[in-house]
Amino acid sequence: MADCEETLRELYRFLDGEVPAERQHLISHHLDGCNDCLQAFDFHAELRMVIRVKARETEVPPGLLDKVRACFGDEAAGDLDDPG
Repeated sequence: MADCEETLRELYRFLDGEVPAERQHLISHHLDGCNDCLQAFDFHAELRMVIRVKARETEVPPGLLDKVRACFGDEAAGDLDDPG
């Protein structure tokens, strides 16, 4: 069973679907029984959704995307081209 510390530490990976199926099940089970972690999950899930929507609605200033790519390096550059 996942505890609060483990759940919160893996929350972003969980939201991205990057945890193995067994861990995903354990975290989901923990969220079902822990209101504090569930509130954190809900907050971060909604925040990600708002950022995604705003990113699609907002025109990116010239050069900003290149600066972000430089910060993340070449391995993440492809992800920035597909905001969906």
